[in-house]
Amino acid sequence: MMKNLFFVFICLISAISFAQKVKVLDQETGKGVKNVTVFNEVNTISLSTDDNGFIDISSIKENEIIFFSHLSYAVYRIKKSLLVNQDFIVYLTKESEELDEVVISSFKKDEKSKRIAEQIAVLSTKDIQKISPQTSADLLAAIPGIKVQKSQFGGGSPVIRGMESNRVLLVVDGVRMNNAIYRKGHLQNSITLSPNLLDKTEVIFGPSSVIYGSDALGGVIHYYTKTPKLSEETTVKSELFSRFSTVNQEVTTSVSAEVSFNNWASFTSISYSDFGDLRAGENRNHGFSDWGKVFYYSENVNGNYAENPTLNSDPNLLRNTGYNQTDFLQKFYVPLSKNTDLKINLQYSTSSDIQRFDRLNELKDVTDTSSLKFAEWYYGPQKRFLLSTQLLINPDKNWLESGTITTAYQNIQESRIQRKFGNLDRSYREETVNIFSVNGDFSVPITEDKTRILSYGFEVAYNDVGSNSYGKTLDISNHEIVGFSNDFKVQSRYPDGGSSFLTSAVYVDYRQDLSPKSTLNTGIRFTNTHKNATWIDETFLDFESLTLSKNNSAVTATLGYVYKPTRNWQLNSVLSSGFRSPNIDDIGRVREKSGNVTIPNIMVDPEFAYNAEIGILKYFNKRKFRLGANMYYTLLDNYIQRDFVYNTDGSIKQVEFDGEFGNAVNNQNKGNAYIFGYTLNYLGKISKTINTAGFITYTKGRTYDTKEPLSSIPPLFGQFEVNYAKDKIELGAVFRFNNKKDITDFNFTEGIDNHDLTPIVDANATDDVNKFYGTPSWMTFGVNGSYNVNKNLSLQARLDNILDEHYIEFASGVSSPGRNLSVSLMANF
Repeated sequence: MMKNLFFVFICLISAISFAQKVKVLDQETGKGVKNVTVFNEVNTISLSTDDNGFIDISSIKENEIIFFSHLSYAVYRIKKSLLVNQDFIVYLTKESEELDEVVISSFKKDEKSKRIAEQIAVLSTKDIQKISPQTSADLLAAIPGIKVQKSQFGGGSPVIRGMESNRVLLVVDGVRMNNAIYRKGHLQNSITLSPNLLDKTEVIFGPSSVIYGSDALGGVIHYYTKTPKLSEETTVKSELFSRFSTVNQEVTTSVSAEVSFNNWASFTSISYSDFGDLRAGENRNHGFSDWGKVFYYSENVNGNYAENPTLNSDPNLLRNTGYNQTDFLQKFYVPLSKNTDLKINLQYSTSSDIQRFDRLNELKDVTDTSSLKFAEWYYGPQKRFLLSTQLLINPDKNWLESGTITTAYQNIQESRIQRKFGNLDRSYREETVNIFSVNGDFSVPITEDKTRILSYGFEVAYNDVGSNSYGKTLDISNHEIVGFSNDFKVQSRYPDGGSSFLTSAVYVDYRQDLSPKSTLNTGIRFTNTHKNATWIDETFLDFESLTLSKNNSAVTATLGYVYKPTRNWQLNSVLSSGFRSPNIDDIGRVREKSGNVTIPNIMVDPEFAYNAEIGILKYFNKRKFRLGANMYYTLLDNYIQRDFVYNTDGSIKQVEFDGEFGNAVNNQNKGNAYIFGYTLNYLGKISKTINTAGFITYTKGRTYDTKEPLSSIPPLFGQFEVNYAKDKIELGAVFRFNNKKDITDFNFTEGIDNHDLTPIVDANATDDVNKFYGTPSWMTFGVNGSYNVNKNLSLQARLDNILDEHYIEFASGVSSPGRNLSVSLMANF
């Protein structure tokens, strides 16, 4: 009997001991986290998790608060007695109620925002779900300091600090999306990733060339797609998302499935969106009754043929704006060992034909709304394929604590098809870009407490560009296209003999806590680019040389300093430099717009940016509310701008494009220019149930040499919102505004700002300043709400632009949506 009692007693003691053991896991991967510091509130006990993430907390009392702290995660707090409700499992995340504990991954190394001097913004999964954007471009428009331009509804070109297109770097899961044909002007590539596939989005403002290399002049937009996580037990989770929007009859459906095991995991997701023609707002408080209306449109879409423009029975319905898109994501997560993990990432995006709305509404005679120039102008299906692998290593050596090696292959396919009214000749221009890249990013703490960290890495990326062009004459019978009657030559968009762009770089970054109140960050990067291009056909253009081979090199650096004089104040300052090496689009593009024909210029050199900025943060309510201000000045040197090409006699050179002659322009290096701006923002909780956020952004850019405004400089804009959340209900209201941009603040030389698409005030004026108005000011108001029916089902609704205001975003060629009701359903199984 005594032996049995003793045995039971030992079992009870063992059970109690086991119950005191907690496992700490990464919320994203489900893998155990080692070296997590665990301590009580009075800091009399300090422990650390083992290599598998386990920690024995039996020495801590049941009524004490336990803190779990790690450099790569937000601090987690919980009362010990409540751990039993979580099966003694703690998940660490990168989010925290304390705003300075947000962990940023965009710097290639997890880092808490309180140690970062640069202006940053983060949208989490919850933020993305709340915004419920139709495209990833619409998602970016909700971030403080970012303005988005659209030439057609199937697009979205983000502007950061007056920089756009190839001056802003897009990254997805550590792989740069920018390629050799990213153009200067407006890009639509940001939509080739469904927001339903995103886990979060991080943005770094300002030159970031030390970490990311060429193109990151205005900043970096880093998309992170959803990743599967491990599970102690085999689990299968699925999710359904569906949304309907009234403004364009949008129907979006996204389904995903996550399968988790203790030694590997898989995540599969597919999203399909079908967008109908967009309806613009009817209330034209700007005073221009016809601006933005579509009186005539082309019915030459989807294989149809119409000899003349068609009268639009509803001018507020923007014909030829609809399209559809499919996005696919497959990820595998496989721990190869205790210190090595492998991620395999496959992404594919494709669309229907996307009509170029602004070109289809281009008039041959501005006084005649029926004189449309183009019968056809559309992008063929935009296709993006990505296959990448990430090897995450954690050897924990003196020379290397952790690192990531990312290899990737991308295939991009684009095409442009156009035909003019009164002409049966249709031209085709098709581009394919194959990109091979590998980059390594490593870090090692120089001190045991990790107050001094050295990071270093390399990058190699090779772009192979193919450009094909041809023309076909339509064969028409009984007002239908029955085939083609003739083939003819067409000038290719890029070098028809092929072109390539090679980038190689190395960098070193050093971060040190000088004291508990201050952190210093420095870094330097060397980048070399090499490009080759070959032209064959000289039917339309004469080239001084049919081949090009050119090298460019640059050294960029950054110096950042964070000072926290008190717990509730933070001061940031940054000195940084960036550069952009001309790519194949800069030196070799040929295209026509508004009577100007862009021709190649192989002599373009890199442009540089030198930036100084300061930021101030003030925290309230136990760091749950924050006021912020960030001001910067960026000097552009040797900046690239499109300008006219002159003959030796001083006249503008004329060149032929698709049967018509136009003024020749090309990209040219200029002198110096500056961009100055600031963003004021606030974010946080007013109470347990109410939170609010808002920002105002101002930007100004001028050239020192020509004294004219820079392109892509938006007017003052901002947003304010307030949200209420309690139990199963969330409610919110959003106010957005945009000041007027005077016509005198537009850059007329490049034409990127589309000043000719602003309201006309005097059609007979001989100069643009007196002919056009500029972009009118506007404001919109919207409300939103969601209801969690249960843990597996939630409903959401948004009513945007309640007053049905008509407005057009700066530099855009299509009106913004009118009043829109969208209803979403999300179900988990």
